[in-house]
Amino acid sequence: MNTTLQALWQETREGDSVRQRLYWVLRQSIIRMVLAPGQAVSEKELADTFSVSRQPVREAFIRLSEAGLVEVRPQRGTYVVKISQQAVLEARFVREAVEVAVAREAASRGLDRHVLAELRELIERQRRCLEPANHDRFFLLDEAFHRTLSLGVGQQAAWKVTEEVKAQLDRVRYLSIPASTPIDKLIEQHVSIIDAIESRDVEAAAEAMSIHQCEILQSLPDLVHRFPEMFQSVPTPSLAEEIQA
Repeated sequence: MNTTLQALWQETREGDSVRQRLYWVLRQSIIRMVLAPGQAVSEKELADTFSVSRQPVREAFIRLSEAGLVEVRPQRGTYVVKISQQAVLEARFVREAVEVAVAREAASRGLDRHVLAELRELIERQRRCLEPANHDRFFLLDEAFHRTLSLGVGQQAAWKVTEEVKAQLDRVRYLSIPASTPIDKLIEQHVSIIDAIESRDVEAAAEAMSIHQCEILQSLPDLVHRFPEMFQSVPTPSLAEEIQA
């Protein structure tokens, strides 16, 4: 595990603060299941792993707790929270609302040709993750695609909201690739979104984004069945209701 955490550290930007780099590494390690749902995490061990003081680790735990990824239990330790189906559904609802609005705005106003070119390039880089399969790389490029689209229409606040709500959702997205959701299907959905935006077809862009954001509803039941140890054991009534809707 330490080797993987240190490899993630190498992906961070040296210009960022230690606390920011550490938070990103721990968040990514939870999303990518390096730190598994239910696993205990030690402040001291992590500080030793990264050769930092315990203070930035403590601060990262607080931020991760606010994001719903860890639970700090007084006198007992800190644990990675198991995935909540309800939290996933709520995050998906918010993300769809925000990103459909972004797609509408992009199609209505049009995107700068440089932004369109960057989005097309990100899609081509995603295609290169198919052979040989590189799921971690695709996950990061998928993130970059949606961030670039939001920032491309000047909606930095929209992306910030999306980032804040999607921590639980990201773990399900990561699990779903490629077991429940093939990468090539997600790539073609990205193409449909950008084609509609470039054609300035507002309704088609909104529909394409909505379809893309609803994809997780198809894979969630399968993931709960296959990885029950990763999810909170109490089922949520709204899961079946939202899937049927």
